[in-house]
Amino acid sequence: MRLKSIAAVALASAAIGAHMPAQAETFRWAFQGDVQTMDPHGLFETMTLGFQRNIYEGLVIRNETMETVGALAESWENISPKVWRFKIREGVTFHNGNPLTAEDVAFSVERIRSEGSDLKVVAGLIEKTEVIDDYTIDFHTPNPDPILVNQLEIFYIMDREWAEANGALEATNVKGGDEGNFANLNANGTGPFRLVERQSGVKTLLERNPDYWGRAPTNVTTAVFTPIGQDATRVAALISGDVDMVYPVPVQDWERLEGADGVAPLAGPEARTIFLGFDQDRAELLYSNIKGKNPFKDMRVRQAFMHAINVDAIKAKVMRGASQPTGLMVAPAVNGFNPQLNEARPAYDVDKAKALMAEAGYADGFEVTMDCPNDRYVNDEKICQAAASMLARIGVKVDLLAQTKSKYFGKVLAQNNYDTSFFLLGWTPSTFDSHNPLSALMSCRQGGMGAFNLGGYCNERVTELTRMIQGETDQAKRQAMIDEAFEIHLQEVGHIPLHQQPLSWGVSDNVTVVQRPDNVLDLRYVMVGN
Repeated sequence: MRLKSIAAVALASAAIGAHMPAQAETFRWAFQGDVQTMDPHGLFETMTLGFQRNIYEGLVIRNETMETVGALAESWENISPKVWRFKIREGVTFHNGNPLTAEDVAFSVERIRSEGSDLKVVAGLIEKTEVIDDYTIDFHTPNPDPILVNQLEIFYIMDREWAEANGALEATNVKGGDEGNFANLNANGTGPFRLVERQSGVKTLLERNPDYWGRAPTNVTTAVFTPIGQDATRVAALISGDVDMVYPVPVQDWERLEGADGVAPLAGPEARTIFLGFDQDRAELLYSNIKGKNPFKDMRVRQAFMHAINVDAIKAKVMRGASQPTGLMVAPAVNGFNPQLNEARPAYDVDKAKALMAEAGYADGFEVTMDCPNDRYVNDEKICQAAASMLARIGVKVDLLAQTKSKYFGKVLAQNNYDTSFFLLGWTPSTFDSHNPLSALMSCRQGGMGAFNLGGYCNERVTELTRMIQGETDQAKRQAMIDEAFEIHLQEVGHIPLHQQPLSWGVSDNVTVVQRPDNVLDLRYVMVGN
């Protein structure tokens, strides 16, 4: 199969240089769902944040080789165990011409604390800010945090004056009802592209920022994004030349792209783990025929579900061999991954699963609704359908509620009080460090931790270890803590990790892109033309 080489594509892009384009070039691309909001603090989702990164910027950013480098901060230092000092880059302006200052950074920290914000996990890392002067700001952390800088790439800076003038002082709430927030449909960042037109569900038009302060070797002057929900339509649009790049491409369509002229699939390993989770917090499930108790509070039920899910069959039949089954909530590319623990995943065993269900008092099974997106991850709805079929073998009747990601996230996230009983979710650690999923997904929901722990899994030791991991600088001790936390989570079946999905893009031979392991398309490194 003539798959394009990721390394070659990245190197070609990196070698382009920093010159401005000689002529105007338009780049057109499509994803299976729309960008959920233009508000940079509205939704903690890789696709949405990745798109916004072209418009907004954080204090730091990852370059084409995934190295963390300065963006709106030109330097930083840990001036005391619990204080980080950032020097803000001078001469940077927002798209409306307003100058960037430390006050904008302080404002943005407070904005991510607002009710509608989906980035409270970042807010929890910062106890308070202290503006030293126009271009210097201190972040005070609750505890020593040697990895704070790596956790800030997804924290984008907004213009305080613009937000005040347009009534956008608080983040757009993903649960709905706040779509009128000005920042939801409009944008004013410091990034290499600026928003020109936004038609939700139809298209979003970006144009090159002529006053951009930084390095952006792209020759793209106009970028047009179009959501195309149907897989076949999306692939056909690439083959016909209507768009220059699409993602994801269903793995079963790779050969179709191979046989077409002028296009090719671009594939590789993604650092995203796809997993199942269950409500272990409520006394009674919201969506089940079991009343007066919650079967998922019984570890034997969770263990039964783990034994009933055949990840190898999902890999073979749903993912066409392109996924990597996992026992952990992190991928091999993530710091802290332990291959031995990964192999400790309980084996597929339907008889053992039935025995555990009977032991727990559910020999005849029960009914439960499963929340699943149908336009977010590679073959997401098909994975949920396969899981439902497997669980039927142990008497569990799954009522599958598969929805577009806007409705899915609006339903299951914290802003809507985690309205789910059983769900599928995917996670790429923004820091590429195990502390990120431990804090966001696996810690008890307390003190800014566990913000995306949709099912409320809670083991106080895991939470304690996560806090210790955040401040530990001895790498051997740190790894031992990570291993202990992952082992507890695995034994208790806090979640059911399924696999790391493949990066699956389709690209025109006329464009060069960098395919990042977090599945983000960075327009800074897109080149049109040979």
